Amino acid sequence: MPEADGSVGGGTPPAPPESSGVDLARVALRAAKEQARARGDAAQQKKQARRGGGLRSGARADGRDPLPLGAAISRLITERGWEAPAAVGGVMGRWPQIVGDDVAKHCVPQKYEEDERVLTVQCDSTAWATQLRLLAPRLVARLNEDLGHGTVRVIKVLGPTGPPQRYGRLRAPGSKGPGDTYG
Repeated sequence: MPEADGSVGGGTPPAPPESSGVDLARVALRAAKEQARARGDAAQQKKQARRGGGLRSGARADGRDPLPLGAAISRLITERGWEAPAAVGGVMGRWPQIVGDDVAKHCVPQKYEEDERVLTVQCDSTAWATQLRLLAPRLVARLNEDLGHGTVRVIKVLGPTGPPQRYGRLRAPGSKGPGDTYG
């Protein structure tokens, strides 16, 4: 329908109708209810915070229930990402069952380097060190079977350590012999 100036419906939009007293009262009442609800929610949250966060124990298990010690330790290990170091520590405790009593009497695990995935083993004689070096590939396979693939890549075998060499009668205090001069 054309307007008085000849244009077709493209002029200024019509002004909204004036709000009557009843409409203003409804808007004010709605705003007051929302404010009261917000104040009530805030007061309820304060009360719950004072009583322990509003969480209540029920008949069913939840995260706040007491756990057996083994389960709590397992949960802590999992949360912190300590699975591999804990597993390798278990291997060090079960070393005789893994390698056998003969080898365990002469070869002892010393440390595990998680970044390089290297298990260091100390042997009490060069003969046992040689024997363990020959057994290393099978031992790595056995350990990875127990711990998970790729946990141990290399077994570093150390031979026996002897007493410090003492040359001559006279020695400087704290000296380690002729080798301590060269680093």
